Amino acid sequence: MNGSRDPAPVEPPVTLTIAGSDSGGGAGIQADLKTMEAVGAFGTSVVTSVTAQNSLSVESIHPVPVEEIEAQIEAVGSDFHIQAAKTGMLGTASVIELVATHAAQTDTAFVVDPVMVAASGDRLLPPDAADTYVELIAEATVVTPNADEAEILTGIEIDDEASMQRAGEQLLDIGATAALVKGGHVGTDGVTDVFVTEDGTQTFEHPRVETAATHGSGCTLSSSIAARIAHGEELSTAVATSIEFMGRAIRYHLDVGEGPGAVHHLAGLRERAARHPTQEAVESVVDRLVEADARAIVPEVGMNVVGATPFAESASETAAVEGRITRIESGIRPNRGTRFGASSHVARFLLSAREHDAGLRFAANLRFDEEIEAALANLDAPVVEIDRSNEPTPDVEGSTMDWVAQQAFGDAAGAKAAVFDRGDVGKEAMTRVVAPDARTLSDRVRTILDALQA
Repeated sequence: MNGSRDPAPVEPPVTLTIAGSDSGGGAGIQADLKTMEAVGAFGTSVVTSVTAQNSLSVESIHPVPVEEIEAQIEAVGSDFHIQAAKTGMLGTASVIELVATHAAQTDTAFVVDPVMVAASGDRLLPPDAADTYVELIAEATVVTPNADEAEILTGIEIDDEASMQRAGEQLLDIGATAALVKGGHVGTDGVTDVFVTEDGTQTFEHPRVETAATHGSGCTLSSSIAARIAHGEELSTAVATSIEFMGRAIRYHLDVGEGPGAVHHLAGLRERAARHPTQEAVESVVDRLVEADARAIVPEVGMNVVGATPFAESASETAAVEGRITRIESGIRPNRGTRFGASSHVARFLLSAREHDAGLRFAANLRFDEEIEAALANLDAPVVEIDRSNEPTPDVEGSTMDWVAQQAFGDAAGAKAAVFDRGDVGKEAMTRVVAPDARTLSDRVRTILDALQA
């Protein structure tokens, strides 16, 4: 196309991070800006210190002169309408005082992440500067200490949910509008975060991801909260959504450097970007099954093909056939098109299986009988049988699929091609084929179908 085009500018909310630079890229200013962009905000920055660090340790810290930090604050504030700000590594008492003074002079919402110790264990704030944080916390919209930082700030020993709540209440007494006391450092099986406001206390419970790759997690969480506040979200919603955002970022962390790795600031964004190709991949499998006339493998309850995005955490992030695939006189037919969130049973099984093998992305349910059992021997990976007569009574929606996946994948090493059971009272015998990609799933299902038709 020749000629000129009219511009089409975008007006995102503007956020500010006041923090240190991480040369390793996983935390600090670098993590903040990545997160703000991922959440749809425009990030500006004030650098408080320059660190020489990597995924293993902090080698050195060079504080930026206070007058230069003040100049950065003034430069950014004179040009941009800052709708939310967050603080990270401030480094010295004089910098904390400067930022507290600035926060007191503006109506901008402030998320205060009281960074004191790096994930590597390196001290990032002199002990005598910790008391100065009281001035900044008094101006905070929300303060987000981990358990260790909350102990330093309040003097309360943090070892359970009740002590986390007491610490949060004390932070409110100092002047913060709200406090999110993070429980990742509390030695429990799961993780409980406690959010305290004048209206009451809310707890967020989520499974602990067994990884040391949490570098940048605090920076990412507080930046997400700030960006969502800038978008106009209510504070409690911004906190809840950011905790979910952080859980995904840790589970699908980035395996970079010689250390444990860093959180994946863009995992949520990548999940959304993968939805269309995932849906197309499911449709390609369904098309092959229709073409092959797969009536012989469709169970009484109907068949479904499910695809999860690479970062899927819920059934709403899996694509499937709405209304399942059923037998008709001339073959099989998907009742309706594919959409995200269309499957319940097979999607929950796939998500539960991914807890043990995150590389699995596609699944299909087939009928089971002796002929199918014989055909399964032709698959290119091991097949697992489970006994559903031992299945516990479900206590929550979807828990039976958690149990099935645990039986099939929990104790058995290596990739699997299928899981089958012989049914039980009120439970149809079923085969579940799984695969890391759509082509492999399609090939495995076709292998079973070809064996039946031979």
